[in-house]
Amino acid sequence: MGRICKLENKPAIRGHHGGMLAASFVLVVEILENLAYLANASNLVLYLSKFMHFSPSGSANAVTNFMGTAFLLALLGGFLADAFFTTYRIYIISAAIEFMGLLLLTVQAQIHSLKPPTCVLADTNSSCQEVSGGKAVMLFAGLYLVALGVGGIKGSLPPHGAEQFDETTPQGRKQRSAFFNYYVFCLSCGALIAVTFVVWIEDNKGWQWGFGISTATILLSVPLFFLGSPFYRNKIPNGSPITTMFRVLITAIYNSCKCSNSGNVVTGMHSSPFYTTDTSEQECSNPKEKEPSQIPTEGLRILNRALSNNPVHPLLHCTVKEVEEVKIVLQILPIFMSTIMLNCCLAQLSTFSVQQAATMNTKLGSLKVPPASLPVFPVIFIISLAPLYNHLIIPLARKATKTEMGITHLQRIGIGLVLYCGHGCGGHADLFTLAGMMEFFFTEAPLSMRSLATSLSWASLAMGYYFSSVLVSIVNDVTSAYCHAPWLFGSNLNHYHLERFYWLMCILSCLNFLHYLFWANRYKYRSTGP
Repeated sequence: MGRICKLENKPAIRGHHGGMLAASFVLVVEILENLAYLANASNLVLYLSKFMHFSPSGSANAVTNFMGTAFLLALLGGFLADAFFTTYRIYIISAAIEFMGLLLLTVQAQIHSLKPPTCVLADTNSSCQEVSGGKAVMLFAGLYLVALGVGGIKGSLPPHGAEQFDETTPQGRKQRSAFFNYYVFCLSCGALIAVTFVVWIEDNKGWQWGFGISTATILLSVPLFFLGSPFYRNKIPNGSPITTMFRVLITAIYNSCKCSNSGNVVTGMHSSPFYTTDTSEQECSNPKEKEPSQIPTEGLRILNRALSNNPVHPLLHCTVKEVEEVKIVLQILPIFMSTIMLNCCLAQLSTFSVQQAATMNTKLGSLKVPPASLPVFPVIFIISLAPLYNHLIIPLARKATKTEMGITHLQRIGIGLVLYCGHGCGGHADLFTLAGMMEFFFTEAPLSMRSLATSLSWASLAMGYYFSSVLVSIVNDVTSAYCHAPWLFGSNLNHYHLERFYWLMCILSCLNFLHYLFWANRYKYRSTGP
């Protein structure tokens, strides 16, 4: 279990460290960080097709793989923050890595000899040479350095902000809930600038300017993050939570195979009591623990076999607390799996939707709207809805339900899933799903692995982007076998059957919602918040 301290490993004092003041630095930094990332990610599909000469489906898959990797690496950032570093240090390291990747992409965009030869896409007699060799190495090295940096930031910044609040008080829990709402709000503010101003710069002034703005923005975020250092609370890492998980699972399996009916498996006579919350803020020491029953719960009873008076090896000794923590993680995973499909729908905003917009007349009078500015509509929805949700909807829900949360985490995620079934309400859905997932995973997870658990929100996005790539390939394979031509193949987007593909996404989203209901109805909250 982690300790709550300030940066110098001294006690964090209530009233002097943490709170909304400390979290506000995190929120401002998130605006800059997401601006730097999304300015390029939202328009990257056009950069790859126009300047690196990928096909429409090839560039779409390259973008989904890049964005999927970035979000999946959030698990690495969260793990390192929990086990070895702090969220504070992981952010600084990750920002430096992202800066190097963006700098590499800026140099390539500026120097013509580092890009493939220019070609005319409309000329059917000329063949466009796709980027290859050392130029491709430079492109993908820059992209995946950015992905590594983004992953570390996504895995550390939200839990760093959430750690600033005292969860032992109702006021602290309400402020933490508001933080997650405003985190998504600030995420959207950065996205708004990215998909309007920076995207316009990329399309009209050159990609070197777009990459350059992102490079300068991520660099600016570091000193701003440092400004909050005197106010931050930091959870001191206490070893790998993954090791504990594997120890419990291996011991349970071993004991089950050895003697399933043996009296050697007991209810944990030498185990530590299970805890729920951190109640110590005055000392830089392990948080005090509540002391409920030492008897393990009945859920996932097979894991109770890890509790033994005489373990086969001292390293395989497990406590009730450790077993219960593993149960919590396993109960969270089905909820995590249920959110992947909605993020597969979200991936379309960065791929086929942008390519569709590129084939249309996007002029509004004398103003030509960049195709990559299409996501501005869901972004504006989030920016408009987030304050309304936080200051009107939630207070009314609290009065109506007479509960602290008003709307539970799982209800909030479910609302987002319903909106995604229409495949057209992404703006509203993100406010419900992303903020709901981050708060759910952070609140429900054991204290020793909250950064890693919060990263599951981003891992869900990653799996959604990867699944989008796989789905495109499956659709093409199936339709090429049973139709005259695959739905999503070729260099001309007008020959694609995107309307059929989007109908398929709607059907899969509805089926996924039923899957979510199955698990959500069976989930029991461990925390007192909801």
